[in-house]
Amino acid sequence: MTSAKSARRPHHWRRDLIELAALFTAVAVADVVANLVGHQPDGPYLLIASAVALVATATFHTWWARRHSHAPPSGTGDTVAGGGAGGHTGTATGSGTATGSGPEAPGAPDAGETVLWRMRTTVQDAPGSLAALCITLARLRIDILTLQTHPLADGTVDEFLLRAPAGLTATELTRETSVAGGRSTWIERADAHDLVDTPTRVLGLATRTALDAAELPLALRQLLGRCTIHSLPAVSLAGRPTGETAPVEGVLEETVMRLRDPSGGAITVERPYLPFTPTEFARARALVELDARLGPRVPRSEDVLTLAEGNEITVRRADRADLVAAREMHDRCSSHTLGLRYHGPVHDADRYLDHLLSPRFGRTLAVQTSSGKVVALGHLLWDGDETEVALLVEDDWQRRGIGSELLRRLLGLAQEAGCESIYAVTQAHNTGMVAAMRGLGLPLDYQIEEGTLVITARLRTDRRAAAPTGRNAGQP
Repeated sequence: MTSAKSARRPHHWRRDLIELAALFTAVAVADVVANLVGHQPDGPYLLIASAVALVATATFHTWWARRHSHAPPSGTGDTVAGGGAGGHTGTATGSGTATGSGPEAPGAPDAGETVLWRMRTTVQDAPGSLAALCITLARLRIDILTLQTHPLADGTVDEFLLRAPAGLTATELTRETSVAGGRSTWIERADAHDLVDTPTRVLGLATRTALDAAELPLALRQLLGRCTIHSLPAVSLAGRPTGETAPVEGVLEETVMRLRDPSGGAITVERPYLPFTPTEFARARALVELDARLGPRVPRSEDVLTLAEGNEITVRRADRADLVAAREMHDRCSSHTLGLRYHGPVHDADRYLDHLLSPRFGRTLAVQTSSGKVVALGHLLWDGDETEVALLVEDDWQRRGIGSELLRRLLGLAQEAGCESIYAVTQAHNTGMVAAMRGLGLPLDYQIEEGTLVITARLRTDRRAAAPTGRNAGQP
């Protein structure tokens, strides 16, 4: 391409004079060569040698020109993944991975073993701000695997998934990010589960929510990362209004968002260490709206099992449609059995069922006989960051392995939900529950709290749980 400066350069008469002189010189040389060839006996051989020399010179010139025209220019700087909102600029390479061929930053670790980091930082909403940060990451031999931008009123929050050398610490990465213009930086370890791109992950969460109403709290937690979710009912167990509600459009207050629960009440999401962005709030509200439009729903899969004595039972998911059958089972249970399950006045047991059977607060498995009578219930309850399991087996059906089968299936549901542990609240003399927990074959912790026994089982999980580190390390 011709630059604008050279394109405007005026045509000069000296160029015509030089070209005319070159033409006369070429004619004179051609005349001398023709006379030499015509008057010498070895003239033809000289002509052939001249042609060969000319072809060899042209071939060498062509090879030399092609080799040097494709070489990278000297002093090339870093190539960074660019694009984004709010004046973020840069040169795009591949699919969002920042690579560098420029000089390595002082103290940059050697490439070798790598680890994954999730980093969120706020940059100034100005052209070149993201490019400066990406250049710093490239000089540290860090690959940018994914990048999300969250526009704000006074800047842009950029969320990265990074593959960094193992020798690079969170403190060093935070310091270099700050030098490059990042502020309010938060860093935590990530793993291979985080490599899924955001649209695919959101679509997967929406699918799970559409299939099962109990998935909404779990989907919100996976969408927003480390957070605590509480479902606050509109009516208490005693039947009195709690006053818990939220506007239809929801409320966003820094590290807390409140959303209207489609089944009544409110859903509160808290994240004390990192404010929510309007983009995250919009995504969460869209999931809740999807749940509201689909209405109550529970997967209706059933498994038929045969007990040791030959009786067949069916294990299936339960919800509020089973409220009448669950109350009839309560009527058949002894006061001792109900007391072991609910740890309170037996006459209040029926009040808990509406809450326990709601898919908003967890998942419930029911065991019914061939005649359709419900004889056992198993609950997996979302309790903030923790997960509780509880069992109730009718007296006449105890000691037949039903409780152990329910607990094993609840454990599988907890693992599918990504829970790191489950706990059961019982009494020390409830040998059936203690034996069922021990039968899981998992590490158990025992604690006595206010006269009750709390048994916690740590689940085996491939997901690496690492404490957040970085500028805000030490905060909850």
